Amino acid sequence: MDLLTVILLGIVEGVTEFLPVSSTGHLILAGALLGFQGEGAGTFDIVIQLGAILAVVVLYWRRFWDVAAGLLRADRGALIFVRNLLLAFLPSAVVGIIVYKAVKAMLESPTIVAVALIVGGVAILAIERWVKAPRIRTIEEMGWHTALGIGLVQCLSMIPGVSRSGATIMGALGLGVERKTAAEFSFFLAVPTMLAASAYDLYKNHESLGGTGWSQIAIGFVVSFVVALLVIRWFVGIVARRGFAPFAWYRIVAGTAALVWLQMR
Repeated sequence: MDLLTVILLGIVEGVTEFLPVSSTGHLILAGALLGFQGEGAGTFDIVIQLGAILAVVVLYWRRFWDVAAGLLRADRGALIFVRNLLLAFLPSAVVGIIVYKAVKAMLESPTIVAVALIVGGVAILAIERWVKAPRIRTIEEMGWHTALGIGLVQCLSMIPGVSRSGATIMGALGLGVERKTAAEFSFFLAVPTMLAASAYDLYKNHESLGGTGWSQIAIGFVVSFVVALLVIRWFVGIVARRGFAPFAWYRIVAGTAALVWLQMR
């Protein structure tokens, strides 16, 4: 894999990780377009996502610090925050181990990605129309059942093209969570989810990294980190003003274009 390919994939990851458009799906389609596919490609894609996850830690370091300090004081708000994060993380951790091989197989199918992009776009438009006025305006106001429900919905994102952020945000909206809070909870949930996914994938596929190389992974990591720093704040502002419909229409157009290209190549 040449340097330009590594940088392009890092940019794709940084731009799409926290948007409801599926970063994994875009990396698979970009890899097919650039001729970078196979088991090593799947591992590379998963590991460079940690760069984007680090951007969340940097941008929201104050929130994480306050929660950590609150835990030492046994503060109720901090305890609820951590409880909700763990409950939302648990379903994907369990299901991910069970269906790991099936998920890895789907990562090699750009067609699944294209179809999932379209279906997900239609689902977002439907949820935007159907969702009622929010009842929950902070993460600390979430009940345990709401956090667990978001975690169960997150399991859908194991299908490439569904989008982890899209599934969790739409799941939260459907359960009565306010838009900005839903987006930020999705950001926070990405930290344990992607750390666990990357660690498990490295454990299962460390032999395949020989064809990719740690230097290439490091470059992709840094690029995705820098780009994600810029995208996260922009995304929160767009969501607050215009909702998620623009991303839904983008998914439908991108998925349709990808299907046409896959049939013609």
